[in-house]
Amino acid sequence: MVIYSGMLIRLLNLLKKRLFIGFTTGVIFILIIHRAVEYTSSDKFCNYCHVHPHVTSSWRLSTHYNNKSGVVVHCVECHLPPDGIKHYAEKVRLGIKDIWGKLFKDKSKINWEEKSKLELAVNFTYREACIRCHKNLFPLKLSKKGEEAHLYYTRKSKQIRCLNCHLYVGHYSELVVQKKPFGETKKAKKIIYTEPAKVEKFENYTEYIPGSSVKFDMIAIPGGTFTIGSPESEPYRYQDEGPQRKIKVSRFWMGKTEVTWDEYEEFYRQTSVEGKNNIRLISSYKRSSELEAITGATPPYGSPDQGWGRGKRPAITMTYYAAMVYCKWLSAVTGKKYRLPTEAEWEYACRGGTDGAYFFGGNPEKYTSKRLWNRIFKPDTSLINSYVIYAGNSGGKTHLPSEVKPNPFGLLNMSGNVREFCLDWYSPDAYSMYPENVTIVNPGGPPSGKEHVIRGGSYKSDAIDVRSAARDHTRHSAWMITDPQIPKSLWWYSDCNDVGFRVVCEYKEDKNKQNNSNKKRGK
Repeated sequence: MVIYSGMLIRLLNLLKKRLFIGFTTGVIFILIIHRAVEYTSSDKFCNYCHVHPHVTSSWRLSTHYNNKSGVVVHCVECHLPPDGIKHYAEKVRLGIKDIWGKLFKDKSKINWEEKSKLELAVNFTYREACIRCHKNLFPLKLSKKGEEAHLYYTRKSKQIRCLNCHLYVGHYSELVVQKKPFGETKKAKKIIYTEPAKVEKFENYTEYIPGSSVKFDMIAIPGGTFTIGSPESEPYRYQDEGPQRKIKVSRFWMGKTEVTWDEYEEFYRQTSVEGKNNIRLISSYKRSSELEAITGATPPYGSPDQGWGRGKRPAITMTYYAAMVYCKWLSAVTGKKYRLPTEAEWEYACRGGTDGAYFFGGNPEKYTSKRLWNRIFKPDTSLINSYVIYAGNSGGKTHLPSEVKPNPFGLLNMSGNVREFCLDWYSPDAYSMYPENVTIVNPGGPPSGKEHVIRGGSYKSDAIDVRSAARDHTRHSAWMITDPQIPKSLWWYSDCNDVGFRVVCEYKEDKNKQNNSNKKRGK
């Protein structure tokens, strides 16, 4: 009995020692892990591994560091979920990503401005992280606009993220600083145009906007016949690009470039209003004794040019309705008939007498980044780069029209820079509505619809989407998700920054022919 008692005591003592050693080892291990997690979550450690060259400086300039309260928001508080397994899983994922970038990427070749855009930033920030600190979405000093926006967010939290409105709160960017308020009157130049261009024959002309120093070029597009759409053999062709049909269009003028910010800001200056229901009266040049009522655009939220600059760059973020009103205003102040191009006019003008995938030649298979082969071996893209601003050469933003060569008609950026509104309603089978073996004259598309046609590619587009036949359409509701206003803005898209438009001017051929006929008769 005594022997068994002694053995039991020895076993208990051994167990106690092992439990103590195990407990002590476990505590030490937990402390080491805790210390490792703590250290690897520090701002210093993040900055050591992260390859972003100005991540710390932009953070120190942001409201998450430089604010009245003195509260500093650290890296992991935004870039990791607050707690739980997801916190550690994301910590491992982002850590591996940053280490890979540190060791194998050339940071000088990374476009950090493009990487900071909303569609990429949402992959590195977390809604629950925002809500952890900002539990009260309606603090006492919140502005009226802020109240509207946060109320809207509570209703649409599954569709929009905090970053939709607060993209640069964690990392300051000069792009969001509007150095000159939108629509601010420019200092008068030496030349202020008092009347629009006088056009007496069908040729290129320069239009002048009366009361301003703004002018733009219009290109005479000769009438002709072409085949709309793409053949089934064209690489990367979409289903809505066919069936092909013969189309005849009458002559017209088209803007050499998309409507620029200089042009659009002049429209804003002459017609803009603070209230949503106010009306500004502008005089028609042709009959100045009469006034035409045109509802002007309301001020935009933030900087509609995305901070890239305005001037001669293409105007963007306006709604389809705003583009239509712009054409109405331009017609009133110049006495001509300006409007958006029909889809047929747009493709005819883009092709410039060519019938290939691009007006400048080349094969989409060579240029597209969707092919693994192209991503690895980097084909020669000098040809497409000289004619088109697209994802392959844009750096993630719009460019000046002068940076590319014109198409055969003398038009710039028909295939890229920004996508362009057309007059037609969109239908995926629009071409099949036209009869076969018949040349259709000046088609205007379907009689009705929900969205409008958009043609051409943009600075965001892959090479396959800047083909002459590529079609797209507006997505009005999706492009207004972030806008919290009730009703939503008529004038500005909140979630689309790569669509603009160019204008056409109608050529009154029948009237001109009649005038010439009357002259011959001595009338």
